[in-house]
Amino acid sequence: MQRKAYVTGTAALLAALLTGCTGGSGGSGAADDANPGDAGTATAAAQPGRYRTLPEPCGAVGHDTLDSLLPGIKQITDPSQRDKAYQGEAELTYDTDRKVGCRWKVASADATDRLSVDLERVVSYDNTVSDDDQADQLFRQKETAAHLPEPSGTPSASATQGDEPSGTPSGSASAADATGGPSSAPGSTSTSPDLQPRTLSDLGDEAYLDDQLAGSGSTAAQRTVTVVFRTSNVVVTIQYEEQPMAAGTTPDSKEMQDRARKLASRLDGALGG
Repeated sequence: MQRKAYVTGTAALLAALLTGCTGGSGGSGAADDANPGDAGTATAAAQPGRYRTLPEPCGAVGHDTLDSLLPGIKQITDPSQRDKAYQGEAELTYDTDRKVGCRWKVASADATDRLSVDLERVVSYDNTVSDDDQADQLFRQKETAAHLPEPSGTPSASATQGDEPSGTPSGSASAADATGGPSSAPGSTSTSPDLQPRTLSDLGDEAYLDDQLAGSGSTAAQRTVTVVFRTSNVVVTIQYEEQPMAAGTTPDSKEMQDRARKLASRLDGALGG
């Protein structure tokens, strides 16, 4: 009888162990069932942007491009001073992977030209907002602040009221610009629709160009052309200014816009856009 009791107790112990193993397996299965849900949540999280770093800004603009935008560089006779002008001046930054910039300023016999290039890599800290969407928000803020005019397919009515005054450079501002009005001012005879501040469809994921003129009366008018574009989670801002030396002179709008857009295209290509 003692042997039978021992056998019975052993069988009960084995049954309990088997039950425990089965329960453990079932518990593991429940945990495995939870994993796909977790993975689904991770998949639904917003994706990071394409870029993790930024290029060195002063080296991102080649000498040939600087020769075009800053004609005074080639007029510098001292080689060391000319090299310094090509190098530009880097903007102070505490994180070169997040925001960088470079500045150039060169005077020539005809004008003083300034160029700035700023690049910002945007990172979203909200798992529901992607880096690209966060960068798009930054771009939209800049575009809104620029107050671009509504697109227009036809010149303003006042453009038929008379010809431009003699002595106005081809493609540059005329009467309205000479009085200091912005090149995009309503009723201005200074710009065609092709030269007005506008969005650009052939640059990055989204882009716009702004063109403003400052100065009045007999003073030389300073023109500032700004191009801003976004490629994935990087927003690039180019600002190109020209201040003529001679009073009453107005920088050529088309020429400055073409130069700024070419630089923007090159930077976009360098980013891999």
